[in-house]
Amino acid sequence: MRAISDRAKLLYILLLIMFIVVIGFFWLDHIGFINLKKMFGVKKDAVSVLDAKGDEPSLVEREEFEKEKLKVGERVEDLDKREAAIQEAEKTLHTDREKLEEIRKGLELEKNKIEKEKKQYSGYKRNVVDLAQKIENIPPEQAVEILIRWEDTLVIDVLRQIDFNATEAGKMSISSYLISLMPKDKASRIMYLMTQL
Repeated sequence: MRAISDRAKLLYILLLIMFIVVIGFFWLDHIGFINLKKMFGVKKDAVSVLDAKGDEPSLVEREEFEKEKLKVGERVEDLDKREAAIQEAEKTLHTDREKLEEIRKGLELEKNKIEKEKKQYSGYKRNVVDLAQKIENIPPEQAVEILIRWEDTLVIDVLRQIDFNATEAGKMSISSYLISLMPKDKASRIMYLMTQL
């Protein structure tokens, strides 16, 4: 067996060291500790803008992203408009509801007022019927003395009730006779008002 000379050994060791150093540089470049391309001035081929990958989006991807962004913006704007329209409609409905509530309260008050007036009128009407019957059943002179002390509207209503009762019974009414017995000023005023009311 031939012995390797010292010179050959030295050459092998130097080659091994160079190999380890080169591998070490590549490994340090791989892990990002150093940048060999920058160190040795190697220019990287420019990647096509259309085909760029990785962290930087390509031009096409950017354009698509911008389009999607615009669509989303338009959608958000449309939703904002709809929300504003809904809020406006809700305000209008609330205002209408308040108006309807006020109208309902007003109608309720009117109804109560009419009911009250109806009760008063029915009570008044009953009184007129009773008074007419009493006036018919007493002597005319006494009846006139009572009539001239009443308000003109009550006198007119009682005289009309007397006319109605006479028509119902098929008799002559005594209302004209009662008016003729009244003082002239009162009689003329009652006759005038009967034609007006």
